[in-house]
Amino acid sequence: MRVFAWWVAIAFCVAACSPVQAPAPTSATSPPAVSAGVDPLRVERVRADLPTGYEFTPLPARAEPIALWGLGPQWTADPPACAGLGDPAGGAAVHGWSASGPGGIVYAVVADAAVALDPATVDACGSWQLSAGHTAGVVTLVDPPVVDGAPTLGTFADVTTTVEGGTETHSHAETFVAYLGEHVAYVTVVTDPGSSAQALGPGFASDLLVKTVAAVRG
Repeated sequence: MRVFAWWVAIAFCVAACSPVQAPAPTSATSPPAVSAGVDPLRVERVRADLPTGYEFTPLPARAEPIALWGLGPQWTADPPACAGLGDPAGGAAVHGWSASGPGGIVYAVVADAAVALDPATVDACGSWQLSAGHTAGVVTLVDPPVVDGAPTLGTFADVTTTVEGGTETHSHAETFVAYLGEHVAYVTVVTDPGSSAQALGPGFASDLLVKTVAAVRG
């Protein structure tokens, strides 16, 4: 019995002392949107909605919003329960594009993820913090666009990176997400608050999400 108790104690310590992982997006209390007929490849159609002067490139290897905001892979959220709002697709396969131009960097993404938006998480995460190494930021929930038959989420992320010598770089990211049942669509626009270049118009990212959902639904 002493040997058995010793092994139980070890097992309990392993379970209790392991590093806490960022939680995966949680299921909503209401039924998810229906995504019948959604074709993620149609996300290419919304390229035409960008102004002239933008150069298109493939998505980066890490295309979740938290990565597009400038956070490395070993990031943490405070409170931890808000982590799913920074990675709504949970690392699922994605389709989409990125484009850079005078108004910043634009990302349009559709992920193959059957994820729903958890209203309790939204209520608890009106403003939360995130960090990864020398980069830290604050995420604030904002009013999202209305998409027929789909829950939506809006976030503004203000991120600061401290480089060698104490120099700081700043960026502002707007991300809008639509939960489409078997897919998650999101648009992120990243800008430099100190840039003298003309920014994209107010509501551009929000409007582009609506156009993206319409495109992938056909």
